[in-house]
Amino acid sequence: MFLLDTPVSLAHDLVTGLAEALRPLAGASSTAAAIIVFTAAARLVMLPLAIAAARGERAREGLLPQLRALQRKHAKDPRRLRAETAALYRDEGVAPAAGCLPMFAQWPVFMVLYRLFVSATVAGHQNLLLAHTLLGAPLGQTWVGLLGGGLLAPHSLVFLGLFVLLAAVATWTSRRVTAEGPMAAVMRVLPFGTVVFAAFVPLAAGLYLLTSGTWTAAERAVLRRRAAVAV
Repeated sequence: MFLLDTPVSLAHDLVTGLAEALRPLAGASSTAAAIIVFTAAARLVMLPLAIAAARGERAREGLLPQLRALQRKHAKDPRRLRAETAALYRDEGVAPAAGCLPMFAQWPVFMVLYRLFVSATVAGHQNLLLAHTLLGAPLGQTWVGLLGGGLLAPHSLVFLGLFVLLAAVATWTSRRVTAEGPMAAVMRVLPFGTVVFAAFVPLAAGLYLLTSGTWTAAERAVLRRRAAVAV
């Protein structure tokens, strides 16, 4: 995806510079530390979008009782249902896609970060970030590529530690799902997909998933608490 080459290359240079700045503190793991710090910084920059998405989601949730009443009332008249639903959104000043657009606006950043941490090359040049290590484990290595050396091999243990942390974040997220109905079970299981996914991507991408997932869990908890206080 050539459109991403420039932003990915810029992000590569920023993370490399950050790693150099962190070297006195983190030593050989400075690049891993830089990935974590840079990911957290990117999420911080996108915080206003996350807040806007949360507000839109709350606004739509507030209309659910009225929407359900309309669905029961006009169940046999789809055209009337659509008209009444549109009128409800208009009267309440809520867009049907409220909360969705801010979420979609974040995706280009996620795509840039993900590509940065999984690609062997960046804009035609070697991705130097993946040449570094975390506790001796190469950031460009995948866990499935280490299975031949045994589960308890030193490098494999680094991945296992990552999986434990990802599972902890997934458990936290799963227990806070408030949805009901058939989709609730899916939404509770879905967070654990990151643990499986992390086994097939480089360690650098696993650190990105852990940092971003932890940020998302904390962000949602704080925004939900603020919403409860506001009510």
